[in-house]
Amino acid sequence: MPFFTIRTMTFALAVPLLAWTTAYAQAQDTASSKTPVLGGTFSYAVAQEPTTLVSFLDTKTDNRNVSAKITEGLLRYDLDFKPQPLLATEWQISDDGLRYTFRLREGVQFHDGTDFSSVDVRYSILKQKELGPRGRITFANVRDVELPDAHTAVIVLDKPAPYLINALSSAETPIVPAARYGDADPLAHPNTNQPIGTGPFVFKEWVKGSHVVLDKNPNYWRDGYPYLDRVIFRFVKNAASISAAIEAGEVNGALNVAIADIDRLAQNPALAVDDTYDAFLNNALFLEFNHNNPILANEQVRQAIAYAFDRHFIADSLYYKRAQVVNSPIPAILVDYYDDSTFQYTLDIAKANALLDEAGYPRKGKQPRFDLKLSFLPSADFKRASEYIRASLNRVGIKVEIVDGDLPTFLNRVYKARGFDLNLNGMGRLFDPTVGVQRMYWSDAIRNPTPWVNAAHYNNPRVDALFTAASVETDAGKRAAQFKEIQHIVGRDLPVLPLVTSPSALQVYQKRVHNLNNSVDLTAGDWSDLWLEAQ
Repeated sequence: MPFFTIRTMTFALAVPLLAWTTAYAQAQDTASSKTPVLGGTFSYAVAQEPTTLVSFLDTKTDNRNVSAKITEGLLRYDLDFKPQPLLATEWQISDDGLRYTFRLREGVQFHDGTDFSSVDVRYSILKQKELGPRGRITFANVRDVELPDAHTAVIVLDKPAPYLINALSSAETPIVPAARYGDADPLAHPNTNQPIGTGPFVFKEWVKGSHVVLDKNPNYWRDGYPYLDRVIFRFVKNAASISAAIEAGEVNGALNVAIADIDRLAQNPALAVDDTYDAFLNNALFLEFNHNNPILANEQVRQAIAYAFDRHFIADSLYYKRAQVVNSPIPAILVDYYDDSTFQYTLDIAKANALLDEAGYPRKGKQPRFDLKLSFLPSADFKRASEYIRASLNRVGIKVEIVDGDLPTFLNRVYKARGFDLNLNGMGRLFDPTVGVQRMYWSDAIRNPTPWVNAAHYNNPRVDALFTAASVETDAGKRAAQFKEIQHIVGRDLPVLPLVTSPSALQVYQKRVHNLNNSVDLTAGDWSDLWLEAQ
């Protein structure tokens, strides 16, 4: 069997992705007609500071965006999500789907001068399987990584994993230097804050609360790249301040710009707005119900809350029509798997009140039916949505206290202390339901609490069994049926209510910036071919 052979199921993409792919490709063609300028510093403002600079064992979006500039994966993916060579130059999947053989790029060095080899691949994959929030699902069927030689790695599975070939990008599965970690605890290792990788940029400094600096890798294996001399991530918590910074020319690009400012900024002749849909992350907002609270353990209460507010108002008014209502945990772009038939929760105050009465929580004069604590992922956008949800639930007699805090406080409250009743979270649904959606419902997280996995503590053996079956199913029709049955169940049980797509991927950048996105990863691309036109 020749290399580059891929015997695995591909997913169908909906028309919106094809539309943005065409537009994006046209923009890249325009940019490529100009000769790239070498050198310069690209400064980029973001609202949320990373928790770590390598997404090895924490794939939070903010971590991924920095990590992918420093540390590389085996593959990268084009805009049609087809795998392309990166640290792996060739690959082969056995007919039974149990052996993935990768030929590795020779002559590649880590930033400390040590050679990249198959040992690093083995360490990275197996540690992801053991400790990674998503890796525990993505690599659940991996038995071992065999090393025939220094430049060949064979991932051996006990059962097929039809999604695996799509999970090997720099941001999702970075390959880290095994020798640097040694036998130390990787979760507490200095490489998380001072990472060494093989990528186009080398870590320079991280001034907490201020910025991260990355310098050009002078020994990058891809000759002539990167174009830039330096990249600076600036942390600006206030969205309005980010808007002001890009408008004033203090930064070259920005993420997390205040949504209310987007239309105005789009009129600036020096600026461009990138609202490309992120078909890799498929980010969305979800309202999670803590099943440890006996009130919320009642299905009627959860459904009543879903009827008590208008998700279209969040998309159109709070997010200025820069978001769309989400009617299933599985993204609509995965058309073969999508079924929204049980998620049609529209605003219906009368129905909400009736369900709460039936659940045993009638109104008692002006007293609330019950009190709830609402937590939210730290973000101005999420806070605005939380305030709307609080006001809406008050109308049906539910008193809501919003609990605030920074990201470490949020993670501890939700996944360790369990100090919340409702939680407004942002989740990447990713490129396959096994990798991105299963974790929202996987009961394993009740026994093994892990950030970003089943905050609701939902426990349904049938759903677990269906996800387990789908994770190894290679028949496209059967796998689609399994995912659709899951949607029917969780749409009724409603441990998690899908709200709207996340508007947080909106980028504003100076028009002299070229090749801002160079893969399906968008903001988690490597910026190796990003360049700045002279002013």
